[in-house]
Amino acid sequence: MQAIAIEGFGGRDRLHLMELDDPLVGPDTVLIENRATSVNPVDWKIREGRLAGAYPHAFPLIPGWDAAGVVRAVGPAVTAFEPGDEVYAYCRKDFVRDGTSADLVSMRDAAVARKPQATSFVEAGALPLAGLTALQAIRILGVGRRDTVLVHAGAGGVGHLAIQLAKAAGARVIATAGPDNLDFVRELGADEAIDYRAGDVAGAVLERHPDGIDAVLDVFGGEAQAEAARYLARGRGRLVSIAAPPDDPAFAERDIDVRYLFVRPDAAGLATLAAAVDAGRLRVHVSEIVPLADTARAHELVEGGHTRGKVAISIG
Repeated sequence: MQAIAIEGFGGRDRLHLMELDDPLVGPDTVLIENRATSVNPVDWKIREGRLAGAYPHAFPLIPGWDAAGVVRAVGPAVTAFEPGDEVYAYCRKDFVRDGTSADLVSMRDAAVARKPQATSFVEAGALPLAGLTALQAIRILGVGRRDTVLVHAGAGGVGHLAIQLAKAAGARVIATAGPDNLDFVRELGADEAIDYRAGDVAGAVLERHPDGIDAVLDVFGGEAQAEAARYLARGRGRLVSIAAPPDDPAFAERDIDVRYLFVRPDAAGLATLAAAVDAGRLRVHVSEIVPLADTARAHELVEGGHTRGKVAISIG
């Protein structure tokens, strides 16, 4: 098979198109002819070796965690899929090597779901990791009809999906974004948009919500995470971070429920996302599409940190 892979940690120049062995098809796995994937921030961090202490790594290492394509073969224990089915998956394994920047991907059937019918393979390939992150965060936050939730980086890969899912749950949504993306997050459904470059986000929230808000999806960690204690309501506030485990003592002092989320593969969650897409309640914004051979360009765009929606990779 053809794949983009690295043979050691480092910069984007390490990414090369290679011919590698086809993935094996185990008893409970699905072999997917991959049509599209995408780049998430975790991909360039893996490339640089920043997750080497959290997962075993092996080389040559294929980056990428998202897949969308057509089933080529299934293992003998697989009953939910057959060759020809259009599927998508978040392909996280217990080690980092067999990623999705390749034209063939093998994944256990428990992490595979049918692709949304209303999207292209490119849009579907941009959805799994970011979509599941947003969905699991909104569920952990318990967002409901009387809640006001703040989504940081609302124009980003996770953020633009989280806005839509929170709105679908009936919440009032505040989104932070750069000045060029304020209209974009409003188009997604944000009731309020805050320019995070303009200054004090906490002050802007408290000016409109002096008693505090109910929930925050943190994607930054650090100072942005800590200052959420200022504007989350005492005793009922909730925060989920996908950046770092929250540990500021102000959260405990204000009786704020804080959690850390590292997204998990979940076929049922993917089915929920697909149903939302097909019902018109969720759309994936793809800002740029690059071919597999130009994966380094996709990494460059995502490393810049200001991508609107997702950067997708078209395969084959």
